[in-house]
Amino acid sequence: MADTAQPSPVANCMEKLKNYVRTRKGTILATEILLSFIILICYAASQYGGYSAVAICEMVFAIIIMTIFTLEMDKQFLVINWPWTDFLRAAIGAALYLITSLICVIGGSGDGARIAGGVFGLLAGVLFGYDAYITFMVIKDNRQHTAAPTDDV
Repeated sequence: MADTAQPSPVANCMEKLKNYVRTRKGTILATEILLSFIILICYAASQYGGYSAVAICEMVFAIIIMTIFTLEMDKQFLVINWPWTDFLRAAIGAALYLITSLICVIGGSGDGARIAGGVFGLLAGVLFGYDAYITFMVIKDNRQHTAAPTDDV
């Protein structure tokens, strides 16, 4: 009786993750997580490790959003407007990465790890900005496609 062909919940979750990473949004989120991890390593190896807080926060937020979208919890918790949440996360991440990366690249003379983290941070800032742009276009399209209420009785 115990040898039924039911897939395990872990296998089901991995299949959902694989399928989600193949989408455009999933690829962007996976790349954001990977870049944030690389930046975290670079900043941790530099003499000034204080900039790693941005990489940690943005990596954790991207993991949370990716988990929510992968497991389709955004369709269950309708109290939160998930497209706007993702847009704000990506826009704030782009601004923070661009600011801290410019500081690190400009003032990082003699610290190669800090400069490398700054260069990767500039790439991440552009990627987060692209993510914010794509998410804003989705929000804009959803707003245009909703039907306006009529006062017909």
